[in-house]
Amino acid sequence: VIGYILIKQGKAKAHQVCMTSALCTSSLFLISYLIYHYNVGSTKFTGQGIVRNIYFAVLISHTVLAVVIVPLIIATFYRAWTDQLAKHMKVAKITLPLWLYVSVTGVIVYLMLYHLYPSR
Repeated sequence: VIGYILIKQGKAKAHQVCMTSALCTSSLFLISYLIYHYNVGSTKFTGQGIVRNIYFAVLISHTVLAVVIVPLIIATFYRAWTDQLAKHMKVAKITLPLWLYVSVTGVIVYLMLYHLYPSR
């Protein structure tokens, strides 16, 4: 969202730095997440009732969109990097809300799994 605000303010260089930082941070997170789960495996969700259905709905939508967002992020970044700004803006309008959704639902899944309904 900050990157969007920066570009609307005409601060293209700041936008570029912000988005490159977001890409690097997200990439490092993804790598660490995959390494962690490769070594540890999965964690059972212990919640019961309606909260279990909510958890799995959020988890499934998060997982599917996390797979979908990777090529969108790559395409968005590539088009900006190669000065294809019209194409960049077109795909960025899709990438931004999906990236935000994946980020927020990832935190929700984490909180539900490890803090609200931790395994015993």
